[in-house]
Amino acid sequence: MKIICSKNELLKSINISMKAVPSKTTMQILSCILFDASAKQIRLISNDMEIGIETIVEGSIVERGIIAIDAKIIYEIIRRLPDSDITISSDNRYNVTVLCEKSHFTIPGKPGDDFARLPYIEKDESLTLSQFTLKEMIRQTIFSIAMNENNPLMTGELFEIKNNFLRVVSLDGHRIAIRMLKLNRDYNDRKLIVPGKTLSEISKILSGEMDSQVSIYFSQNHILFEFEQTVVVSRLIEGEYFRVDQMLSADYATKVTVNNKDFYNCIDRATLLVKEGDKKPVVVNITDNNMELSINSTLGSMKEEVNIEKSGKDIVIGFNPRFLMDAMRVIDDELIDIYLVNPKAPCFIKDSEGTYIYLILPVNINQNSSF
Repeated sequence: MKIICSKNELLKSINISMKAVPSKTTMQILSCILFDASAKQIRLISNDMEIGIETIVEGSIVERGIIAIDAKIIYEIIRRLPDSDITISSDNRYNVTVLCEKSHFTIPGKPGDDFARLPYIEKDESLTLSQFTLKEMIRQTIFSIAMNENNPLMTGELFEIKNNFLRVVSLDGHRIAIRMLKLNRDYNDRKLIVPGKTLSEISKILSGEMDSQVSIYFSQNHILFEFEQTVVVSRLIEGEYFRVDQMLSADYATKVTVNNKDFYNCIDRATLLVKEGDKKPVVVNITDNNMELSINSTLGSMKEEVNIEKSGKDIVIGFNPRFLMDAMRVIDDELIDIYLVNPKAPCFIKDSEGTYIYLILPVNINQNSSF
């Protein structure tokens, strides 16, 4: 194999491929990126057996071939080379040569035939969204997945197509994040759970342009994202997702409308008095047209008032401040509506159109609170 590519194009494609290279693996071939120049295009392929990426790099094929190269080594070499054309070639002993101006590297490669190819997905019906829309839906929900794997279902997000709406749901046992999108044409109903790791990596690759499209294809066990010159294939999480609708309620005793930025900044100031790892709730005391936030910790105490519009009962309720801030950070509305029932019931932050819903469980503030 012998290919010639510009440094910038090659580094861009390697950066994309690295997102599916496992940090640790017992299968050494998976720590490689497959350089496939056996056809008319140069394809870089990576696969950690959960997520796989295939991306096309612009360049010239001098001699067709295929070789697997250690991902970290080739990345560090390419990154440090001058901004010029780079020639990568391999011989019949799988030795790889990298040439750029006066630099000359020789590193060992591995047989390309040993590499695990991406699973084949039938491209029958695709869900097409703008890259901006998908990136935003991920941004506005990904923070609410669970980080540990005690319950694998919580480490993924529900993608549900129903009645020509796409609903994306994440939860971690303390909160729920929901985004709804009206689709522009009829689609078959579907329900699947996509790993959070996959969505996080895709979000990093997507350009986020409104005019750029991403096509999503489904199979029984996999999901495929196709955009620009990149394909990402991921395993789905097996199992029946939580019955989220049973956790949502339209009933409330108190409704508060508050400036999102003012509320966020107030909570942010309160967290200055919370040590990292310390678990202190922010106490929210809601009365007519006034919301007082307070916090007490070993570093001191703080009280601050925020102007609100309120209907319903007065209420005193405690929350994990980070959970409130995570939700408000991804809401673009200037004013937000918060619905509360009682100090032990979850609060809902949602808009009137139902495009987003954030459920947050309260913290018990009548005792020595922790969460």
